[in-house]
Amino acid sequence: MKIETQKNVQLTRLAELIEDMNVAMLTTMDATNALVSRPMAPLQMDADGAIWFFTDRNSSKTSHLTHVNLSFVDTDDGTYVSVSGHGTIDTDRARIDALWTPFARPWFPDGKDSPNLVLLKIAPQVAEYWDSPHSKMVRMFAMGASIAAGKPIGMGDNDTLTNLSTTA
Repeated sequence: MKIETQKNVQLTRLAELIEDMNVAMLTTMDATNALVSRPMAPLQMDADGAIWFFTDRNSSKTSHLTHVNLSFVDTDDGTYVSVSGHGTIDTDRARIDALWTPFARPWFPDGKDSPNLVLLKIAPQVAEYWDSPHSKMVRMFAMGASIAAGKPIGMGDNDTLTNLSTTA
């Protein structure tokens, strides 16, 4: 994912956490208010903190973007990020051209000129993260110590980032 320089420390922290994660689970509410999740490949986090994806204009998710959640997971590094916000559809051909990747071709066989290719822009409002900077072995020992002590010991950082919305 391409990461642009962010406008505040909260967005910078979010960018640091997710920049190497190449899949996010996007959760929306469907017409019956059921939660529906699907994997998405993030393309960019722009200077306003918005996270961009390709999607199909006719996808059902495009009708349910008022409240969304993105979940990012890196089990190797012990990092978990949950981002709440809202989404919009963008048809800017110049941005589509700039973000195009051949990895999207299986979903869009005509490439960046596929007729239903649009951008999904997720504007984050709040994010919560859990980050354990230690190796898997250290995390296993910390888990064992936590079980023995009956409380979390050396399990890493957990924080909520709230100053995320720089655009509507």
